[in-house]
Amino acid sequence: MNKDRLILVSNDDGVEAKGLKTLIDVASRFGKVVVVAPAEAMSGMSHAITIKNPLRAKRLQKSSSHEIYSCQGTPVDCVKLALNQLLHGRVPDLVLSGINHGSNSSSSVVYSGTMAVAMEGCINQIPSIGFSLLSYDPDADFSTAGRIAEKVIDNVINNGLPNGVCLNVNVPDVSFEKVKGIKVCRQAKGLWKEEFVKRVDPHQAEYYWLTGYYLNLEEESDDTDEHALANDYASVVPIKIDMTAYNAMDEIKTWRF
Repeated sequence: MNKDRLILVSNDDGVEAKGLKTLIDVASRFGKVVVVAPAEAMSGMSHAITIKNPLRAKRLQKSSSHEIYSCQGTPVDCVKLALNQLLHGRVPDLVLSGINHGSNSSSSVVYSGTMAVAMEGCINQIPSIGFSLLSYDPDADFSTAGRIAEKVIDNVINNGLPNGVCLNVNVPDVSFEKVKGIKVCRQAKGLWKEEFVKRVDPHQAEYYWLTGYYLNLEEESDDTDEHALANDYASVVPIKIDMTAYNAMDEIKTWRF
């Protein structure tokens, strides 16, 4: 462990989540860890921030290896509050997020609070990684994801990341011995087909319950995160902060505004 290295850890499943505890354990092998995580689950919050209510943070633990804060805000609130206040002006060497309960592959990255943490770190020019396990079981076994996370973190520390790029790491829900390897992939083209189930409450008021399923639009492609995960590989997708569609600029410049 490098005692001079500072690592900021957060998530979107909440400060008590099992996956967060695994990531804290792994991160502590590389440096001093400060955790600032939501007080409750904030899945699907994407890059939301709190602007109409005050933020409160409470320190839950402090030891020689780590500190843990609970924040009554979104995942991105946690990062912003840490960088602005809780780290007392020190910029962390690394921002880690997760380990999420459930996949954040393909288009899920758009909705993911887990990846919003990594992207917020990246916006602030800090090497950042989001980790997810393909299991929604609250008591899932995170040992495999922890071992994959250790390998990825080690490589990022030794090699760095390009400016404006963070990593989206997803791990299949299998034993470590059954993981075939770690693949650098592109994000699969796909979407969530939402289905809002209409119901009526005891007061005869209508309400809607979100459900649905994921639709992979390129099941035959073998270079995507979805394909890697389906074949028991951990996927690593480099994610850009700059969302400009450069290939569309010349065409749009011909429009008459």
